[in-house]
Amino acid sequence: MTSAPAAPAHHFSDSSFSSRLLAARERAVAALLAERNAAGHWTGELSSSALSTATAVCALAVWCRNGGQATAEHWRLIEGGLRWLAARANADGGWGDTDRSFSNISTTTLVWAAFGAVPGATTQYAAVMERAETWLARRAGGHAPESLAAAIAARYGKDRTFSVPILTMCALAGRFGASDRAWRLVRQLPFELAALPHQLYGALRLPVVSYALPALIAIGQARHHFRPTRNPLAGWLRDRARRRTREILGAIQPSNGGFLEATPLTSFVTMSLAGMGLVEHPVTRRGVEFLVRSARADGSWPIDTHLATWVTTLSVNALLPGTELPEADRRHILDWLLRQQHDVEHPYTHAPPGGWAWTPLPGGVPDADDTAGALLALRVLSPRPDTETARAAAAGITWLLDLQNRDGGTPTFCRGWGALPFDRSGPDLTAHALRAWLAWREAVPAELKRRVAKAVPRAVRYLAKTQRADGAWLPLWFGHQESSDDENPLYGTTRVLAALAGVESAGTSGVRPLIERAAGWLAGWQNADGGWSGARGARSSVEETALAVETLAALPEAAVFLPARAALERGVTWLLERVWDGRWREASPIGFYFARLWYYERLYPMIFTVAALNRAANHRRSG
Repeated sequence: MTSAPAAPAHHFSDSSFSSRLLAARERAVAALLAERNAAGHWTGELSSSALSTATAVCALAVWCRNGGQATAEHWRLIEGGLRWLAARANADGGWGDTDRSFSNISTTTLVWAAFGAVPGATTQYAAVMERAETWLARRAGGHAPESLAAAIAARYGKDRTFSVPILTMCALAGRFGASDRAWRLVRQLPFELAALPHQLYGALRLPVVSYALPALIAIGQARHHFRPTRNPLAGWLRDRARRRTREILGAIQPSNGGFLEATPLTSFVTMSLAGMGLVEHPVTRRGVEFLVRSARADGSWPIDTHLATWVTTLSVNALLPGTELPEADRRHILDWLLRQQHDVEHPYTHAPPGGWAWTPLPGGVPDADDTAGALLALRVLSPRPDTETARAAAAGITWLLDLQNRDGGTPTFCRGWGALPFDRSGPDLTAHALRAWLAWREAVPAELKRRVAKAVPRAVRYLAKTQRADGAWLPLWFGHQESSDDENPLYGTTRVLAALAGVESAGTSGVRPLIERAAGWLAGWQNADGGWSGARGARSSVEETALAVETLAALPEAAVFLPARAALERGVTWLLERVWDGRWREASPIGFYFARLWYYERLYPMIFTVAALNRAANHRRSG
C-alpha cells in the first residue's frame, strides 16, 4: 500500500491538489484497465449470495429427493452450500442477501428452509438452526408457518413476485408440515393466464412482474398440484392449461437452462417442477444443469452469472473520452458490443429487436438501462460511426423510444406494465434513456431525430413530476439498506442530474430549476467527512461518493452553485484519500436485483471512481 502524498489544499486552483488528482486518476485508470479479461472487455464479479445459495441447495435437494439422477457431484454441491451458509450467518443469527447485508426475513427464512430440505442437516447444524429460529421469533413472532407467511406477505404487499416463491420453497422443503396445511398458506398464482396471447399480459395486471413469468407458471402449477383449486370452473381451466403453459415455459427457457441467468428464479422453477415429480422434464433437467455449472468453488452461488455487458459499458463510459485507449482496443470492444445487440424478438418478454441485455449469455433479456449504456458506449467508442455502428445505434434509439411509457418515463423491460413497482417507469432509467437519445440525436436519420425531439420534453416532464419536494429522485435499481424503505435518493438524484445537465446544454427549457433544487439537495446531503451515502448520516461509500463527485463536476456553470462547488472539492479530497490508501476498491451492497435482492459488484467502486476523477480533472481544466 502506497502512502498518500501530503495533505491537499482542497481547492482545484491549488497545484498540489491538481497533481494529487491527476496522479490518483492515473492509478485508478490503470487498475480498471487491468481488470479486463483475456477477451479484452470486463466481466466483473458479483457478490456471493446467501439467498441464491439457499434456493440452489433446496432445488437440488428436492430434485434428488424426488428421483432425480443424483450423483456424488450433486450431493457435494448441496453439502458445500450448507457449509457455506452455516459459516456466514450474521452475528444475530440471521442472514442477509450478501455477506455485507443486514439480516432480513426473506433470506433468513429461505436459508432455514434449505437446511430443512436436506436429510439430516437440521441435526448436523442444530446450533445454527437454533440461532436462526431465535432470529425468526424476534422478527416474525416465531417460525410457525402462519407467522412466517404473515411477515413475508407484509414485506412485499400486493407484489407476489417473491413472497409466493419463498412460501413455496418452505412448503417443498417440508418446513410447513403436512402437504394440505403447508400449501394452504401459498397463494395460487394464475398460471393459466400465461396461455393467453402475450399482448394481453400488461392489461391483465398479473400479481407478479413481467420478468417473473417462469415462476408464475411453475409455482402456480405446483400449488395447484398439491392443493387443487376448489372452484370447479377455475380448476378445470387450470387442468387444461398445464400442458400448454409447460410448453411455454420450455420455449422461454434459455439454452443454458438459466432464466435471466438468475440462480433464485431458476431454482424456484426447478424445485417446483421437481416437487411435482417432473424430475425428467426438459425444463427441470436444464435448470439442474445450470445450477451445477453456476456453483462457485467456495460452495456459494451468486444472484446472477455476471453483468459483463453492463460493467463493460459502465467502464467504457467512465474511461472515455478522458483516457487514451488504443484504437485496436476500442474497435475490439465496439465489435463485441455490436454482436450483443438483439436482432430478433425476444421469446421471453417479446421485446422487439434493437436492445441490449446486461450479459451476452443466453439468459439475458433486453432492458432499458443496458440499452442506454450500450448506446452511450458506442458513441464514445465511435465518434465518427461507420455504417454498421450507425445502423445499430438507430435500432437501439428506436427500441428506447418505443419503450417510453405514456407518463413520459422509461420502464425496465416492457411498456405498459405499471401495476407493480419494478415494472413502472423509473427516474434512473428515464435519465439514462435521455442521455442516450441526446448523444445520438445529431447522428440518426431525420425521422428518428424528430421522434427524439418529441420524446425528450416528455421525459423531462416525467422527471419534473417525480422530483421530490426536497429536490431528490428515487431510483428503481439501487438502494441503501440503512434507508427507510431501502431507498437510495443519492443514486437516483445523481443519475437524473447527469442527464439534465446534458438536456439543458442541448437547449431544452425549464430544466434549470430542476437542476438547482437537485444540486442543492446533493450538496446538503454530504456527510461531515466529505463523502456521501445513500442514507442520511450513514457511512460514506466509495460508489456513492464517486457518483456525487462525477455529477457535481458535470453541472453547467458549476461556479453558480457555490455550495455545490465546495461539496465537490471536499468529495474529491475524500476519494483521493481512498485511492492512495487502497480503500477505493471496497464494494458496498447498494445494488438491487429483481425483487429487491441486494448485491454488490466488485468493479462498481473502481468504475465509479474512474468516472468521478476523469470528470473532476476535466472540471479542473475548464474551471
